[in-house]
Amino acid sequence: MSDKERIEELQPLMDKISPTFCMAKWHHTTIYLQTGETHSCYHPAPHKIPVDELNENPSALHNTPQKKLERAEMLSGNRPAGCQYCWNIEDLGKEYISDRKERNSTIYTPERYREITEGEWDQNINPQYIEISFGNECNFKCGYCHPKHSSSYYKEIKDFGPYDMVKNHRNDVDWFEVYKEENNPYVEAFWRWWPELSKSLTILRITGGEPLLQQSTWRLFDELKSKPQPDLELNINTNLGVKPILVERLADTVNYLLENKCIKNFKVFSSIDSWGKEAEYIRTGLNLGIWEQNLDTYLSKTEMSITFMITFSALSVTNFDKLLKQILEWRTIYNKDTQRKWQRIRFDTPYLKEPLQYDMNILPKDEFMPYMENHLEFIKNNLDNNNKTQFSTIEFEKFKRVVEYMRNSHYNDHKISEGRRDFFNWFTEYDRRRNLDFRKTFPDMNNFMDLCKSYC
Repeated sequence: MSDKERIEELQPLMDKISPTFCMAKWHHTTIYLQTGETHSCYHPAPHKIPVDELNENPSALHNTPQKKLERAEMLSGNRPAGCQYCWNIEDLGKEYISDRKERNSTIYTPERYREITEGEWDQNINPQYIEISFGNECNFKCGYCHPKHSSSYYKEIKDFGPYDMVKNHRNDVDWFEVYKEENNPYVEAFWRWWPELSKSLTILRITGGEPLLQQSTWRLFDELKSKPQPDLELNINTNLGVKPILVERLADTVNYLLENKCIKNFKVFSSIDSWGKEAEYIRTGLNLGIWEQNLDTYLSKTEMSITFMITFSALSVTNFDKLLKQILEWRTIYNKDTQRKWQRIRFDTPYLKEPLQYDMNILPKDEFMPYMENHLEFIKNNLDNNNKTQFSTIEFEKFKRVVEYMRNSHYNDHKISEGRRDFFNWFTEYDRRRNLDFRKTFPDMNNFMDLCKSYC
């Protein structure tokens, strides 16, 4: 059964509870231990975890008062405001697959369904899936990221101050605290929760910062070596821009954990939004030579797959075909073994809606929609579900929704003015601080840059 078929089969069961029900609100969580914040997935804004609840209930890292109220909304058929990303997709039409529907299909088991429907709305749940960040130490400072999640970005703001020239994404750092990894009550609560949590957890995904630079990541690997969790799938988000010796160590660790049945499976996710000079501009700190060397190291030393998280923004619109062609090339190289049943090079294309200056919908549609249509056509022309060197239907459908998001979204004049003004001011200052040159990097966007300047 394909992913799409499973989604269609299970959705009526979910709709019996309510038309807005999402199992992710109970069984899916992202926790940022460096700031003591959480959300049910990466679409709603994170909210603060009350630290005073953790002494008696370390599961409050996930089961916060706010999240419980949002669960009650869903059970009543209401739409929590923080989940607007999925409501935008679903409002395009029933044929569009939102992340809510996709996650319902991947999280569902009869036991989990029964636990939610038979329990109280405010019950504590040990989630099926956790994405955890142990700290913000990171050697990258991607423009759309935040100092909360990157020590390099945090240092830039300390050195230069916030981006006061824009309304969106000023990146002040004075209003929040970043805990050091070695002296963090939220990290301590996680390790107290771990013995109970590990009994039911099926997927644990380590994010950052850059996890390979954080000691808690390697501690977790050691914990799993000494106390195996054979039903656990372990995932890691890495920028693949670290020293190659760390990726070699990761590959050796993965092989040990799998060969000794310490875990059930292991997946690596790496962010890449374009290819060439554009990619290095978007993700400051990225060196494509080192990145591709580390990609090869991991795929050559292990039998595992890797998934690219493509954060699709205005800066990807004119050049996305470069990355699509690279993906086909990598699929040809790393899918040589025709007996292997799984795809080794995977990708997803969530669109970026914040900060506004990165949103593709501030671009003039008559000039930039043809790029999007050409990218979609390229995927379609290289689509073959039975050939691992080509694209799949689900990949086509996911990018199609990005195209439709741009085609059907119509911002009012005030929002467009704000976004374009911030675009010019942001990237002008971005270039100054980071010794970069937007116009040389994105020549196809020079006219748009001039247009944005006229709004200032």
